[in-house]
Amino acid sequence: MKQQVEVKELKEGKYVVIDDEPCVIKSIAKSKPGKHGSAKARIEAIGIFDNQKRSIVSSVSAKTYVPIVERKSAQVLSISGDVAQLMDMEDYSTFELPIPEQFKDRVVEGADITYITALGKLKIDLR
Repeated sequence: MKQQVEVKELKEGKYVVIDDEPCVIKSIAKSKPGKHGSAKARIEAIGIFDNQKRSIVSSVSAKTYVPIVERKSAQVLSISGDVAQLMDMEDYSTFELPIPEQFKDRVVEGADITYITALGKLKIDLR
């Protein structure tokens, strides 16, 4: 799920869709309008799920997509290698997610954790 907004409404720390990937905006540089054109914005962002750096240059009046990013809670049912089986605390559905390297010591069976969902993708995030 995503919604459309104008580029001038974007702010650092918010989300934007670049190359069909939800990203966190790290910096926005806006130029002044020139003699024959409109003001431009250069957006530097990092992918939520793949941590790749991406950038776009666009007119500030152009429209772009913003992903609807939700933080949800889940309980760890079991751990098999570096994959955790989780149960959502709202609808009690079960699913499996890989455990990120930096959270391996904090994801234990029976613990409640948070995860991020955006554009149909899921990721464990304990921040």
